[in-house]
Amino acid sequence: MGVTSPLKGQTHSRSFTTKFLPYVIYALFPIALFRFYFHPFPSPPTDQLPHSNRIVLTSSSSSSSFSIEEGTSNEVPCNYTNGRWVRDKMGPLYNGTTCGTIKDGQNCISHGRPDLGYLYWRWQPSQCELPRFDPKTFFNLLSNKHIAFVGDSMARNQLESLLCMLASVSNPNLVYANGEDNKFRRWHFDSHNVTVSVYWSPFLVRGVEKSKTGPDHNELHVDVIDERWGSDLDHLDMIVLSIGHWFLHPAVYYEGGSVLGCHYCPGLNLTEIGFYDVMRKAIKTTLKTIIGRKAGSGSGIDVFLTSFSPSHFEGEWDKAGACPKTEPDREGEKMVEGMDADMRSIAVEEIEAAKVNAKQFGGLRVETLDVTKLSLMRPDGHPGPYMYPFPFANGIQEHVQNDCVHWCLPGPIDTWNQIMLQVIKRWRR
Repeated sequence: MGVTSPLKGQTHSRSFTTKFLPYVIYALFPIALFRFYFHPFPSPPTDQLPHSNRIVLTSSSSSSSFSIEEGTSNEVPCNYTNGRWVRDKMGPLYNGTTCGTIKDGQNCISHGRPDLGYLYWRWQPSQCELPRFDPKTFFNLLSNKHIAFVGDSMARNQLESLLCMLASVSNPNLVYANGEDNKFRRWHFDSHNVTVSVYWSPFLVRGVEKSKTGPDHNELHVDVIDERWGSDLDHLDMIVLSIGHWFLHPAVYYEGGSVLGCHYCPGLNLTEIGFYDVMRKAIKTTLKTIIGRKAGSGSGIDVFLTSFSPSHFEGEWDKAGACPKTEPDREGEKMVEGMDADMRSIAVEEIEAAKVNAKQFGGLRVETLDVTKLSLMRPDGHPGPYMYPFPFANGIQEHVQNDCVHWCLPGPIDTWNQIMLQVIKRWRR
């Protein structure tokens, strides 16, 4: 008899495995390829992050107005304000010769600016992607809507940027023009029944601008909006507000029919109160009036407030100050500080306060379009001496006036509308 070893028969088993296992693997490999080809592993959409992330906007005086927030308890910040300018071979959607709506002083290409490198940069946020502006997406989201840009010349600058990008796929028809320098205009895109308007209102509230024939200072009533645009509120679906630079000029302020004070008004025997609090009052009055009137009418509205856009004069603006740089600043090279930071903070804080008020009513959305830092980093994007056609055609002049406030079109200001489109897309979702 004998004892049966537990290892008996293992030699045969090993031989069988060694001999036939490779053939099994070879047979399964094409089957696996066939399965993967016709039934690949699902991947999340490219415009979404894992775990049902959604784009939301938050604001504070020390952080950006834009972030991506997780649908779960984890938060992944996506900050459009912080980032850097990177080279972009694609360039802009339009140029100075194909868009007929650019104000002459910002048409740097047609005025002979020789360095075109400023056109080939794009804004890369630190922790998210900013997609290229898609005019068709804008039209689809805003079809049958009326969008108004209200404010000073920066509002007009941003408006013309948007018009030029939209004109790359659809023709804008000018249907209304009025006022000196066509400060009140309206266009209509028949393809999607989209109306775009601009209203000149450098203070948003009622005001009288200084003139050669009148007082040498502005007059503002900080508790009453400018009805040149306010009277059309019932017909507007979206408003983009933009103010700032005009508050630096001498002015006398009124509230409740009485003099509140003044800014830089020697000889008028009035109390100097600066302009920060007045600008805050003007924004507060504007937002409160918009929300109140639209809520009272039962119709919604979307409101953007574009934050302060810094100038880049090297020297005094009225003493041949210029902006000669030809490339963006690097991340960390300049900080948002001083007046630029204070002006930005006022916009952000007042929008946050308005959000609380707007929550009481349906269909009212307000947001800061925070462009201060990304604009600060583009000293190369202004017309400079090319606010005039071919300023050096007759040689180098001793004094050439420069525009270091407004932006070349196309140019960095196109990015403002890129960000605005992303916010609109988030709202619609």
